[in-house]
Amino acid sequence: MSDTNLSPLLALRIIQALGGPGTPPEEGLQHFSVGLDPYLNVLDDEYLDRYIQYGGASFKMVVGIYGGGKTHFLYSLRDRARAKHYAVSYVSLKSSGESPFYALDLVYKAIAAGLLPPDDGTDQHIDRGIRSFLRAWYGKRLQTYQTQEMSLDRARECLADDIRQIDLPNLNYRTAVRKALESYHNNRQEAFDQVCQWLQGEGFDRRALQHYGINQKLDRSTAFPMIRAMVRMVRELGYSGLVVLLDEAERIPSLSTRNREQLLSNLREMIDECGQSSFEGMFIVYAVPDQNFLEGRTQVYEALKQRLSTVFTEINPTGVKVMLEQTVGDHTMFLHTLGTKLAQIYEVAYQCSFDAQELNEMVIMVADWAEDQRFGDEGYKRLFVQTMVAGLHYLNHHGICPTLTEITRKP
Repeated sequence: MSDTNLSPLLALRIIQALGGPGTPPEEGLQHFSVGLDPYLNVLDDEYLDRYIQYGGASFKMVVGIYGGGKTHFLYSLRDRARAKHYAVSYVSLKSSGESPFYALDLVYKAIAAGLLPPDDGTDQHIDRGIRSFLRAWYGKRLQTYQTQEMSLDRARECLADDIRQIDLPNLNYRTAVRKALESYHNNRQEAFDQVCQWLQGEGFDRRALQHYGINQKLDRSTAFPMIRAMVRMVRELGYSGLVVLLDEAERIPSLSTRNREQLLSNLREMIDECGQSSFEGMFIVYAVPDQNFLEGRTQVYEALKQRLSTVFTEINPTGVKVMLEQTVGDHTMFLHTLGTKLAQIYEVAYQCSFDAQELNEMVIMVADWAEDQRFGDEGYKRLFVQTMVAGLHYLNHHGICPTLTEITRKP
């Protein structure tokens, strides 16, 4: 019954993540994903394989309550995008943290810090951020030349030519990318770090940066041009495009009136930017827990409502809103399948084997209980996986199906 393609360590990480906070781990999603493939396949075919790769840009808004699978959906899309030669960046937006959506300069900084190159098919770990992104591009490019039976010196000459030919409309960004790669190429680590610090939005040392020909400071007025420049950089380096996954970690109405108005204005501008040629190769997916932030009577609310009115479905891929609850048809079947997958992962993690009858009894019991919670404030999917893992622990230790009282959380 256990999954032979799953390592015990990864299985343990999955169980720890799902049984604790109930949030999906960054790896191993394919071992317990249920019901997302129809929507993900459409995004694959319509956007990743076609429109974005051809130079288009698009914006989607994913709607799902807390614990309803937003992050899982974004991670799954991230993995598919990386497999199709896209650079990606996942950003958790928090008004009290480092990346509130009402402050686009901080959002740029978070996108830059989360930047990952495409998956190269190896298990090699790659750190996030523009520094690692540029180093990974350089290493991959050098490796490509060397596989063409070039000498190391000749390969380095070709790489130097590639760097000189990088062309971006944003003069400061073009200068920075070239200088960073030239510095890395020539083993000038201090210069590489200084320029990458600017690219990552981590500060502005005017005297040091002017030495390299960089004169623009990242602030709210320059954030959009910097985001556009990052997209162009990704395409210029030979990748299919940039997929940015923005995960709104709290309800927008909790913001102050001023910050909410700025957030809505930024959101409208970002949607409009996706209709411009300057954003070519950009796919933005913005996940929110509800749509209450659209309830207002001012012009900015009405403008956003119009832009976000259409619903994405398998037969209408151009729709903007992805309603996660609609990805599940039969909720009972969904939970039963998910419970079985979690049991398989648990068996690998703890090198055990469950009695089929006792396990089936527990899956049905927990699924029925979780479905009764479906219309609460917290997502029934998260409640299910947390309770299911608690039940698996009980079943592993006692060999019999627990009662709900023994495994459900106390208020």
